[in-house]
Amino acid sequence: MIRINCFFKASEKEGAVVKAVEAAKALTEKSLGHEGCVAYDVFCSATRPDVFMICETWKDQACLDKHSATLEFAEYVGIIQENGLLKIETFEF
Repeated sequence: MIRINCFFKASEKEGAVVKAVEAAKALTEKSLGHEGCVAYDVFCSATRPDVFMICETWKDQACLDKHSATLEFAEYVGIIQENGLLKIETFEF
């Protein structure tokens, strides 16, 4: 299995956090239906309103690759990246 933690920090642009969180939630909803998706969720920081994390788990690399090639992935990740910085950590277990 593959675990991906995507850490997000919003830019100072007005509405950046709201736009990014909305995109992350929409991506989560779509991703949960993708083949090989074991878990997918968004976690907002309790202490920093400009920070959240997307945590996803995939059955294998082939399923993750299919997910990453979808139109909704490109659309929603694009919105998230327009509104702040992403740091991605990947783990296999």
